[in-house]
Amino acid sequence: MAYAVTSLFQYQRWRQFQTRNNSHLIKSLFTKTAPNKELDEGEKDIVIVGAGVAGLATAVALRRYGIQSKVLEQAETLRTEGVSISVATNGWRALDALGVGDELRNQYPEFQGLVLKTEDGRDLKSIRFKDEDSRQEGRGVERSSLVVALSKQLPPDAISFSSKLANIESQSGGILLKFQNGTQLSAKIVIACDGIHSPVARWMGFSEPKYAGYYAIQGHGVYPKGQPFEPVVYYICGRGVRLTFFPVSPTKVYWGVCFNSPSPDGKITDPSILREDALKSLQNCPRELQAIIDYTPDDSIVGSPIADRWLWPLVSPSPSKGNVVLVGDAWHPMTPNLGQGASLALEDSIVLAKKLAEALKSETSSIEDAFKAYGKERWPHIFPLPIVANLVGKFLQWDNSTVCYIRDNLVIPKLLSLQPLYKRVSVEFESSK
Repeated sequence: MAYAVTSLFQYQRWRQFQTRNNSHLIKSLFTKTAPNKELDEGEKDIVIVGAGVAGLATAVALRRYGIQSKVLEQAETLRTEGVSISVATNGWRALDALGVGDELRNQYPEFQGLVLKTEDGRDLKSIRFKDEDSRQEGRGVERSSLVVALSKQLPPDAISFSSKLANIESQSGGILLKFQNGTQLSAKIVIACDGIHSPVARWMGFSEPKYAGYYAIQGHGVYPKGQPFEPVVYYICGRGVRLTFFPVSPTKVYWGVCFNSPSPDGKITDPSILREDALKSLQNCPRELQAIIDYTPDDSIVGSPIADRWLWPLVSPSPSKGNVVLVGDAWHPMTPNLGQGASLALEDSIVLAKKLAEALKSETSSIEDAFKAYGKERWPHIFPLPIVANLVGKFLQWDNSTVCYIRDNLVIPKLLSLQPLYKRVSVEFESSK
């Protein structure tokens, strides 16, 4: 979900967590180690569960060290469905480290600023990002392009499809993975990048994510003769509903609607129902904004209930258990209100690859130690975000008219005027160019 704009509402303490300098990571990505030895049939050194953004990025980062892995994907082909993903400054630095940054930059325009309006069309605030901080870089990237770009960095046989995990068990010398098709695989190391409802996370003791109270519908409006919007993020605030949209190409516009709903009611897949629900929630918006949804093909409309899981020191399970470790949404699922989900997953992959490569070269460090070091380094960056994102979402989804008036006319413009609040920089990377 691409709601990068609401990262503007971070507070200073969170930013202090995010601005630690880890520039050594980029250099280390290009230090090669010896490739893995061949294994017996039915056994692998390193298995990555999930071929989404986090899984593919982790495989690419490991390969930069000469470390081979096998990526297991439950779908029959590479999953290129979905709409656009917001990638912030820290995400682009990670993509540069993975060797795909410029390829994607050439496809998608950079956000120049933000336009904030009420649902009846009244202007609240507008800013130019570069005027506030020249380091900022934000773009909406189609998920399909990101997944394909990462997959091209891997050998053709790196991904095994139709491999839906059914069970995971510890065994002597490694981990036993059992699949729904009846096959099984032994692995010395398991890296779980299997998303918000990760079976591996459940096996490690994590609870299921909780419903946040609102439903999201997204799509791509297609304008064959050219879309009419400037390369800025447009953000519309209403009572219990909000709309974000931005151009991703000369002919395509991403849009996302969030509206309050008392229960998740499962995941609706019928695009006609999703379109109707989105238009109904925007009935008070100007017609030209509703038209973006009219221009949207059925096959690009997706919807899902928004959920997250908060992490607490000394209470939440560790992101690793022996030689098993979690990356991305499998560890820290969060609401989309800070626009940092994909960027943090990309950072996870780089930090994990570095720690694992160091352990494999070391005669004293173990894999378990490497995973603990990964968790320790990432924790300050990860811990506050699901909580902050959830609270921002509650604030923005408020349905009380008085609260909305205060939010739109007093709080939001004031927050946007505070420079430290909209610096979307997490791990600081050196340029790899």
